[in-house]
Amino acid sequence: MDHYRRPTPSCAPGAITVDTAEVLSLKAHKPDLLLIDVWALLLRTEPGFGSEWLPTEVHLSLPDAIWLPNVGLGAPQPLVAEWFITQLNAKTGGNRDRALVFFCVADCWMSWNAAVRARELGYRQVYWYRDGTSGWQEAGQRLAPLSPEPIDG
Repeated sequence: MDHYRRPTPSCAPGAITVDTAEVLSLKAHKPDLLLIDVWALLLRTEPGFGSEWLPTEVHLSLPDAIWLPNVGLGAPQPLVAEWFITQLNAKTGGNRDRALVFFCVADCWMSWNAAVRARELGYRQVYWYRDGTSGWQEAGQRLAPLSPEPIDG
């Protein structure tokens, strides 16, 4: 639960495990593909203040991805768990057939957890990019700066 940077299995239940070449192919053939980075980020939550992601160093990710921090933690805060559902619904327009690729970095359970949760929510085209940004960069692909989706508002 606390140590999400550990070796992962070769597949995630209900999801299709893909490598870099397959992600590139999906991007080319599925124009509505949604790339979802789940890298963790500190969250500030205070009564009367609200919640916001705390600034961090520049986060590099796959071009055209969205960043939904912390949704892949072993036990996300209730606020984050609900936000994940809301974000998936908003980003897909409620279309449970929209292709979703979850990723983080290599040897990270957060993307595995997020992919499994998306399947449990009824999404049918769920892909798990096990190597994430590590594999993308190792394959010579360009990474781009990415900001997290707002937690409030």
